[in-house]
Amino acid sequence: MKVHVGAAATAEEAEAIARSLAEHLGVDVDVHVGDATEPAASATAPEPTYPLADDLGPTDRERDLRAEIDDILRGGPEKYRDRLPEQGKLFVRDRLDLWFGGEDGTRGTGDAGSPPESPAGVHFEDGRFAAFDDWHPEAPDGDAYDDGDRIPADGLLTGAAAFEGRDVHFMANDFTVKAGSMAARGVEKFLRMQERALKTGKPVLYLMDSSGGRIDQQSGFFANREGIGKYYYNHSMLSGAVPQICVLYGPCIAGAAYTPVFADFTVMVEGMSAMAIASPRMVRMVTGEEIDMDELGGPRVHAEHSGSADLVARDEEHARELVADLIGFLPDKAGEKPPRSGTKPPKRSPEGIDELIPESPNRPYDVRDLLERIADAESILELKESYGAEIVTAFCRIDGRPVGVVANQPTQRSGAIFPDAAEKAAEFIWTCDAYEIPLLYLCDTPGFMAGSAVEKDAILEKGKKMIYATSSATVPKQTVVVRKAYGAGIYAMGGPAYDPESTLGLPSGEIAIMGPEAAINAVYARKLAAIDDPEERAETEQRLREEYRRDIDVHRMASEVVIDEIVPPSALREELAARFAFYADVEKELPDKKHGTVL
Repeated sequence: MKVHVGAAATAEEAEAIARSLAEHLGVDVDVHVGDATEPAASATAPEPTYPLADDLGPTDRERDLRAEIDDILRGGPEKYRDRLPEQGKLFVRDRLDLWFGGEDGTRGTGDAGSPPESPAGVHFEDGRFAAFDDWHPEAPDGDAYDDGDRIPADGLLTGAAAFEGRDVHFMANDFTVKAGSMAARGVEKFLRMQERALKTGKPVLYLMDSSGGRIDQQSGFFANREGIGKYYYNHSMLSGAVPQICVLYGPCIAGAAYTPVFADFTVMVEGMSAMAIASPRMVRMVTGEEIDMDELGGPRVHAEHSGSADLVARDEEHARELVADLIGFLPDKAGEKPPRSGTKPPKRSPEGIDELIPESPNRPYDVRDLLERIADAESILELKESYGAEIVTAFCRIDGRPVGVVANQPTQRSGAIFPDAAEKAAEFIWTCDAYEIPLLYLCDTPGFMAGSAVEKDAILEKGKKMIYATSSATVPKQTVVVRKAYGAGIYAMGGPAYDPESTLGLPSGEIAIMGPEAAINAVYARKLAAIDDPEERAETEQRLREEYRRDIDVHRMASEVVIDEIVPPSALREELAARFAFYADVEKELPDKKHGTVL
């Protein structure tokens, strides 16, 4: 506020006027004497002080509300909460403290018995009062209330929080409320959270511990348009739009088991997690099979056999650590670049790459050792490690840049591509492409496996999915022919025909329809059989093999410009870093169509 006073006013009078007006009007004041352009005195409005003059404050109405909230935060019946330590798991609100307890969601305490208040990293919670009138003693129908009737928040928590410095939506079941089962009000909260994630473009964390739908209350939420079935519609809409990460803390049965399999990434916890289409009791009724929950759908089943579990954690804290690592490779939403970090030298020296790769194409080595000489130290996160082990799928960083790695594993059946490995690779490639994570293929395979067993297991169908995913991926791709690249293996592994930004070879590399032994047997079997002298036959076979290997050697491939460059093994990391940096913003287009029909 600007005020002018008479030209005769003194500086002291101007100062007194400025101070008085600022205090009385609550605004900043500049006092000018006469026609002066510069103020003779200035005063700022004082900060308001509380309590205000009328001494207003909370009444019993607010105090009652806070008491109701505190009661809701206690969770379900005390007897069920007391059982949680025996089951090795945290009360849901202590779990939220573990996940979101720090100011920026970096780390909470997860201590049992923590005070009934939201962790510092939780921005807000929605629907605390869900189903309040159905159970609370002060509610209209609360006459029959006892501790066993408690269903605070309808057993399902939703809200927004900071996790490792990232804003996320979250959902968490309260296992103390009817075993985390889902009913109408909780379903409504779940759906609203998903729909808000579609609007905000922020990741979603599902902290699942649910026995499925609340069968005795299924009316109004099971088959409705906005019922539990809408979960999976929303999962489908969110898929590839924002990262969805699910952690399982208990037996998730029937409808509850679909959220983890719809999520982009699923973490199971040893000793407590399970998921299955039906409970052991239902399985016994339907099939007569006697089986316990762990054998039916525990972590080992889904990590080794179904491939539904991406990671298996030792305990609750380890689960959080794994997700903290995982989310660091992912953007908030589709169309954004994943976050970069500072570069680190690799754990093992790149100088050892050449010696690591055996001369013979049939001798095994662990491709993880190769990856540790390429990737930044402590940046490798392998997914589905025990499933389809002939291919390694992992996130890592190269010069601080997130990269998705698809690598044949020679220690597992010579790196041949089996059905499970092909399907695992296809899903990983598809996910990397959805979230703008560039791809690195490390090719060392004799190709797709042959035989009646793999044909029955749909090697053609699952191999098709891997080739389709590689063909359709529009993120930057680099392919390295590490050693053998035989048959259709070079197609699935991002070979020259599949639009990689570069196809590189190490001096150990070979590209061919088939390996030397199989080729000699296929082409020259009759000619060799006609040679009676064993010594002559062996010499001829060796000469043919050497001739064949010269034809498929990486130098011939480079000479014919099949590949872009032969790289000294010790320079491979440096070469890849330069190429990923150069092609970081490359744009690719797919044909104008609704979608393909393969996946």
